[in-house]
Amino acid sequence: MRFQLLNLRNVPEDEADEIRALFAEHSIEIYETEPNRWGISAGGIWTRNEAQVAQARQLLADYQQQRSERVRAEYATARRDGTAPTLLQSWRRQPLRVLVILVAIASVIVLSLWPFLLAG
Repeated sequence: MRFQLLNLRNVPEDEADEIRALFAEHSIEIYETEPNRWGISAGGIWTRNEAQVAQARQLLADYQQQRSERVRAEYATARRDGTAPTLLQSWRRQPLRVLVILVAIASVIVLSLWPFLLAG
């Protein structure tokens, strides 16, 4: 039987590499499926060894907790140093993208409030 350990949708490549190394370090037998061409399947990391599933999931949970703490600390340091990305920096780098996002947000707000605006 197959057991999915990790869905690779929206997983950064460095995180996936660290997880592969973690499983290799602990001799967890894994294999990967590639993402689907049309985006239906994102790919994943799997194992067939039922005896290793609990250990692998515990290692993954511990890793994700440590990574979460590390990334939050790095972001806090970047904010303190003033190097964290801001809306103004995003605007300067990709003005059209930011404008489209802001228009989409405004549209959702207007559509949500439309019945109340008509009632008044």
